[in-house]
Amino acid sequence: MSHQSALLRSRRFAPLFITQLLGALNDNVLKNAMVVLLTFQAASWTTLKPELLANLAAGIFILPFFLFSATAGQLADKYDKAALARFTKLLEIGIVVVAGVGFAMHSLEVLFASLFLMGLQSALFGPVKYAILPQHLESDELVGGNALIEAGTFVAILVGTLLGGLLAGSESGMGLITVTGLVIAVVGYLSSRAIPVAVPPAPTLVIGLNPLTETWHNIRFARDNETVFLSILGISWFWLFGALFLAQFPAYTKEVLGGNETAVTLLLATFTFGIGVGSLLCEKLSAGRVELGLVPLGSIGMTLFALDLAFASPATPAAALGAMALLELGSTWRVLIDLALLGAFGGLFIVPLYALVQQRSNPEHRARIIAANNILNALFMVVGAAAAGGLLSAGLSIPALFAVAAVCNAAVALFIYGLVPEFLLRFVVWVLIHIVYRLRTKGLDQVPEEGPAVIVCNHVSFVDALVIMAACRRPIRFVMDHGIFRWPVLNFVFRTSKAIPIASAKEDPAMMEKAFDEVARALDAGDLVGIFPEGKITADGNINPFRPGITRILARNPVPVVPMALRGLWGSFFSRKDGPAMSRPFRRGLFSRIELVTGAVVLAAEALPERLQADVAVLRGDMA
Repeated sequence: MSHQSALLRSRRFAPLFITQLLGALNDNVLKNAMVVLLTFQAASWTTLKPELLANLAAGIFILPFFLFSATAGQLADKYDKAALARFTKLLEIGIVVVAGVGFAMHSLEVLFASLFLMGLQSALFGPVKYAILPQHLESDELVGGNALIEAGTFVAILVGTLLGGLLAGSESGMGLITVTGLVIAVVGYLSSRAIPVAVPPAPTLVIGLNPLTETWHNIRFARDNETVFLSILGISWFWLFGALFLAQFPAYTKEVLGGNETAVTLLLATFTFGIGVGSLLCEKLSAGRVELGLVPLGSIGMTLFALDLAFASPATPAAALGAMALLELGSTWRVLIDLALLGAFGGLFIVPLYALVQQRSNPEHRARIIAANNILNALFMVVGAAAAGGLLSAGLSIPALFAVAAVCNAAVALFIYGLVPEFLLRFVVWVLIHIVYRLRTKGLDQVPEEGPAVIVCNHVSFVDALVIMAACRRPIRFVMDHGIFRWPVLNFVFRTSKAIPIASAKEDPAMMEKAFDEVARALDAGDLVGIFPEGKITADGNINPFRPGITRILARNPVPVVPMALRGLWGSFFSRKDGPAMSRPFRRGLFSRIELVTGAVVLAAEALPERLQADVAVLRGDMA
């Protein structure tokens, strides 16, 4: 959590965090206060039914996301994002004034106009807050920054919803709502003035005003990278899933649990707390990197605890109990635990996806890609609300709706992971390193951030390649024995990571030549290639002589070489100590500490097998 603490003290992040936190807070204060007032005082304002007004208000707020997100993305790519943030905060002050006029005049039209403007302001700010993060944060800070943004957003939703309801219920509620909104907006504007300049990536961009055309352009930019686009679909699904649950809390509390208004707050707070904890855990569980392995973990948890929530729901509700009385029932605790864990796994799911979109998007189009994300988020939430309404109207119970959502979540996850196996690959590797071993790394900054290079390492066990893949931020194409490449389960990992199977000249000379050709193509393409020059796993813990294959590779592609050494794997379940690997289940291995040490880069002209073997031996030291 140290990175996150440092970010909250940094001018690169803290002003943006405060600005977005206060913006989300004000949105929810004003929206919820407006809905509560219209629900309980609708008769003095209009002849429309309260339930119709609530749905109309939700639709008016979300409409600007469809109309203006595309333009917002263009503006954020063309102009300084810090200046745009200040502009949106000034706009927020004006919107609160408009809302205050609507309250004073008891004018539904003016209030709905302010609600539309609030949606516009949120649509304009969305691409700014997410596209600015990669400009101000280092790559190993992206996960922590996104985690804080997501946690802060959900805390703001909770506090804003509660505060809006309290203000609306007070005697001088309308005046207090306006004053509170103005104070929050002004403080938010002052914090936005401290956001550092973010140089625009496309200052010559010509702004297109047709929302349909520009929306299509933004989606096309997102589709240029399949992983980015599918991550956006995953984010949009999360917002559909989360919004569906949040929307059912009032009715679920009343009709299923038998609770009153205070019990609704208990459920909302528990769910929000879970999302905040899950989001903040992301940095610790991913060691500061964009760890895609957490995404499948998050989706598994979301499915399991949404299903359990459906089964944990009591068949007969209690009688209008408050939050404290409801807590005295044993069944309530299971529901609350499910909600907290559902939120926590949701945080693990969403944070890496946001960080991935920011990291892998073309910088010139990043804000427009995030705008496309916002449009799809809004679309998914509308579709989800319509689907939930239709299923409930058809007679489906709320717990059954939760079960349907859980099954759909599993189906969506399998669809995305089927198209992009990288998510499952990273999940397998993450489980290996965080359950089987405890990995420490040293010197990984020696691995080039871009461009071709060859990684050489000692070969201690059958999982050496997985350990190195888990530690390195860049994908690595390993050259490995064709027998190991074909192993069940591991074969999925190696195929997905585009490993290169190889055989000896005696076994299959054609395969060997094909492997060297594929290595050359990978290096020509700027990839990292990993090899184990010993050619076999050690049988005694010592480093075997390095074979001349590295010389052949470098003669064709004279690229830098990065020496690495694995320490602590000798004697583990996957090593050959005291017999064949994986033959003795109680060998040292579970939770044992291992290390990956990286040495200085060696130029191709100096990378002789003997020199590289000596370097790796020094890095390994006495710890086999």
